Amino acid sequence: MAGVSARELGTLRRGQTIALSLVAALAAGLVCWKLVGLAAARAPAAPTPTVVPVTAAAAKQENVSAIVPALGTVLSQDIVNVMPRVNGQITQIYFKQGDQVTANQPLFLIDPRPYQAALEQAQGQLAHDQAVLAEARMDLARYRRLEAQNSIATQTEQDQAFVVGQDAGTVKLDEANLATAALNLAYCHIDAPIAGLTGALQVDLGNYVTASSSALSTSSTQSVGSAQAAATGTTSSAGVTPLVTITQMHPIFVSFSVPEGELDTILENQAKGALTVEAYSQAGKLLASGKLTLINNQVATTTGTILLEGTFANRRERLWPGEFVAVRLVEFIRRNAITVPAEAVMTGPTGPYVYVVGAANKVSRVNVQVTATQANIAVIGKGLQAGEEVVTNGQYRLDDGVAVKVQTPKAAAAS
Repeated sequence: MAGVSARELGTLRRGQTIALSLVAALAAGLVCWKLVGLAAARAPAAPTPTVVPVTAAAAKQENVSAIVPALGTVLSQDIVNVMPRVNGQITQIYFKQGDQVTANQPLFLIDPRPYQAALEQAQGQLAHDQAVLAEARMDLARYRRLEAQNSIATQTEQDQAFVVGQDAGTVKLDEANLATAALNLAYCHIDAPIAGLTGALQVDLGNYVTASSSALSTSSTQSVGSAQAAATGTTSSAGVTPLVTITQMHPIFVSFSVPEGELDTILENQAKGALTVEAYSQAGKLLASGKLTLINNQVATTTGTILLEGTFANRRERLWPGEFVAVRLVEFIRRNAITVPAEAVMTGPTGPYVYVVGAANKVSRVNVQVTATQANIAVIGKGLQAGEEVVTNGQYRLDDGVAVKVQTPKAAAAS
């Protein structure tokens, strides 16, 4: 460049260098700004708090029965095997199997004609021997008058006295035979010794039946084992087939055992009044309510349990002999107890606890004292007040301060 000095040329070149540097710096800044903006756009957003879906229920204040659960067996108080007492043919059956019968109701008739004839024969024999006795007594009276007059020997009067004694003995024997004949005739008419439900008939009309030594007693209160065997089978303990079995249905009782540790509480409350016993089906349906009527007089040392029995009116015949039932013995009533569903209570290192839903639907963990757990509810001694809402499902995802959304059980199940 003509007319430009070396100094001016250097200054010009230095200005150009500075300008290029500024442009380069500006371009680099622009590129960095774009890269930072792109990185910021690609960075994940800050996490938002998670809301846990749960189901909940309010703590209640109510009266709760203190119960002792057990497994019981329904037993009849009286089971009778009806047996024949005389031999003969069944000529009448006055009921149908499965009928409810009353005490002294006619059941069977055994052909009475042979026993009627035997009765009449005994009556005739008695009449004959009574006449013989009367004649002997008359002769004795005459002999005594003659003997007093020294008209006959004393031996004759004494012999006649012995004849009178023999005839009197014969009359006594005839009277006993007559009573036996009358009793056998009465045995032809078989009546129900108790009121109850008849079982299956073991004889048909026209069958010939025989009496046996084991059938001398038609009514007895049997032990638990033999009673149930008689109720479910067709033979008595002696192996003799009964005509029919009658089972008393009401009242009826349930036998069950409870741990010996409950004995003191049972005795203490039983002294105040008969305790309530409830019988439930295997499906959990209440069948009947009764009263505790027996506390056995000793504890079973092999099992550490005490045998109890409850009596039930059983008017609707919901309880059946031999049936197994779930039993609940009500020992006493807990008044104004705080209760929650049993599934609300969790167990941790410090003991049982629940999650209480508080303000803003946030939960807090609360330690509680559980007095009893029964019938799917937990009785809370300390830690809760009536009306507080506790989580019943979804606790495993919770901790103090976690927000929850309370759902209905159906919505929670669908979720």
